[in-house]
Amino acid sequence: MIETIEVRRIVPSEKQYAWTFGGADPLARIKPGEVIEVFTEDCFAGRIRSERDLFSKVCEYPYVNPQTGPFYVEGAEPGDTLAIHLIDVQPARDWAASVTVPLFGALTGTHYTQTLQDPLPEKTWIYRVDRASDSVRFQALDSDFRTSFPLEPFHGTIGVAPAAFEVRNVLVPESFGGNMDTPEAKAGATVYLGVNVPGALFSLGDGHYTMGEGETCGVAVEGAMNTVLTVEVVKGTFAEWPRLESDEAIMVAGSYRPLEDAFRIAHTQIVQWIAKDTGLSVMDTYQLVSQAARSRIANVCDANYTVVAKVPKRFLPEIPWMNGLHPAMRARAAAVMAARKSR
Repeated sequence: MIETIEVRRIVPSEKQYAWTFGGADPLARIKPGEVIEVFTEDCFAGRIRSERDLFSKVCEYPYVNPQTGPFYVEGAEPGDTLAIHLIDVQPARDWAASVTVPLFGALTGTHYTQTLQDPLPEKTWIYRVDRASDSVRFQALDSDFRTSFPLEPFHGTIGVAPAAFEVRNVLVPESFGGNMDTPEAKAGATVYLGVNVPGALFSLGDGHYTMGEGETCGVAVEGAMNTVLTVEVVKGTFAEWPRLESDEAIMVAGSYRPLEDAFRIAHTQIVQWIAKDTGLSVMDTYQLVSQAARSRIANVCDANYTVVAKVPKRFLPEIPWMNGLHPAMRARAAAVMAARKSR
């Protein structure tokens, strides 16, 4: 007999989206162990629907990257860590969009990297989702060339309210999580975020159907998402920077400018995490991570840049990371997915 786990569906209205981390009232309260299914709108708030829609004409800054949430998690207190397990992350539409935005992206002049050249032109690409082949279709605008990319959905943005009463724009990644743009925030992953305020107040959004590492032009293949997740609270343990865990690896996301500092944050944090939890010396761990890490550049375009330090578990002592929450939440996820398939 398949275990029945109740799944609460939450679909915000347009007026209920959050546009900041911190400073927003809770959309709902949830309990540790509860499973919810949420709808998240794309980063354009659904306003770009064809190649004729240009970002500057249909979108209004700062109303980009709408977040579903925040959610007040009962029992989460400052000094704890919130564990968010992504059970299932699926496109909510059969299409998605990508654009170029003036003065935004890694290969153009920006407000901070100023040049005398004109901004790159605005353009919009619409991608079609082929569920049969789990791919998204790219069609060039200036020729007949077309190709496909693997459909690899993930959340570019997931975060909690910052510390010290700060309110941060949803485009910012930092120690509270936020707009990290890491493809590791996908189904099967657990994201650990240090709790700064009562209830944690976490939210998520910015669904990506696929993305190259670095999000070079500043925009992934952006789409609405239906996401099933569950939460737990790690009492008395505080993750200073976002941690992630999959079945195969543990990770830390560091976000800052310049890129070297994001790299340093991520790797310092994962060295300290491994050393503390395994009992290895810091110097031995430093050497181990130097050889084992497989570190991905998540973005080089946001307000801060993000690097994810990733160490495969096969190189590490076998211990229950973060009190063994990830495998426990994976078991809950398996029960949820089995129940859905049996319908």
